[in-house]
Amino acid sequence: MSIVKVIEVISEGQSVDEAIKSAVLEAAKTIENIRQVNVEHIEGLVENNKVTKFRVNCKISFVVMH
Repeated sequence: MSIVKVIEVISEGQSVDEAIKSAVLEAAKTIENIRQVNVEHIEGLVENNKVTKFRVNCKISFVVMH
């Protein structure tokens, strides 16, 4: 039987794709066996009427016991 743990992280990037990949890469520095990322919320940061960055709230799932 596997036990899965979920953590929530916030990440930024120049695109939504970059922000999601950055969240997983940073989490992988201290977590093994990442299996899934679920994007809960996406927002665009605006400066001078232009979207300059994207921020995502992600739930990252990983196996802790199998």
